[in-house]
Amino acid sequence: MQPTSAAHWFTKCAFSAGLLLLVCGVATAWFGNSLQLPSTTTRDGTLITLNRYAREPIPDVVLVGSSLTFRLKEEYFATPRLRNLALAGGSPVTGLEVVANQLRLPKLILVEANVLSRSTDTALVAKYSRSDDAEPLFFRPIRTAVAAYENRLHAPLDHAQASNSLHQLLEQPPSDFDNRIYLERALQQWNEGDPTAAVQMNVMRIKQLIPEIERRGSRVLLFELPCSAQLEGSRSAKTTREIVHTAFSDRGRWLHIEYARAELRWADGVHLDERSAVIVAQSVDEALSSLGRSP
Repeated sequence: MQPTSAAHWFTKCAFSAGLLLLVCGVATAWFGNSLQLPSTTTRDGTLITLNRYAREPIPDVVLVGSSLTFRLKEEYFATPRLRNLALAGGSPVTGLEVVANQLRLPKLILVEANVLSRSTDTALVAKYSRSDDAEPLFFRPIRTAVAAYENRLHAPLDHAQASNSLHQLLEQPPSDFDNRIYLERALQQWNEGDPTAAVQMNVMRIKQLIPEIERRGSRVLLFELPCSAQLEGSRSAKTTREIVHTAFSDRGRWLHIEYARAELRWADGVHLDERSAVIVAQSVDEALSSLGRSP
């Protein structure tokens, strides 16, 4: 009697496992193979962001940038169908390469020009430029199911959901936090080393990618985010600004953002605090609206 029960139990388990794989297979066929499982690394936030971009419909506007742009959360923007692919600790060129390597492109790509001294993350570019045949067929259903769960779990708020909180935040006065210690540390880092070679290489790559992207019907504009006055006078900021504006001297290549600078604060000396990030995001919204009204 015992062997029969064990065999029966084993058969039921095998049947259940087979059924699960079948369901996952159907899910793969239905949703496509673009879903990728976020790895459990310190870059989980980046991978989840890029994973969502690979899975969801292509937006109209995409931002690529460094940690400066990363602080502009998507729910801060009223512009519909806007996605922020900025990478904390990364290069704007990484995001631009990822977007350029997709089969379909957004209508508008905004490239942050503040931080261009970091190298492209070739591993991320390769990961999100793979063909559908790059992964063994057996694992796709499982990865598809897990990726769908992860993306649903980490789905961000939209602007409508966050509007009340954003309004309350903007009603508050600018922060009076004393950030001098952090600012001095950041200024020392931004004055160390010569970023010229790295910036020139990244600018050259952007200049190569722009015509390739725009031949496919998309548009690329550069933009700059506000930094504290001290950091804007640093060696890194001045060198980067000179190289970028020399390479892209046409004003039509830039998204011009207007904001009340006196309202902005940088709690850590480098990145906009939350209230300031909302103000700048609204300024980007207005610039995009003006862009749409331009003849």
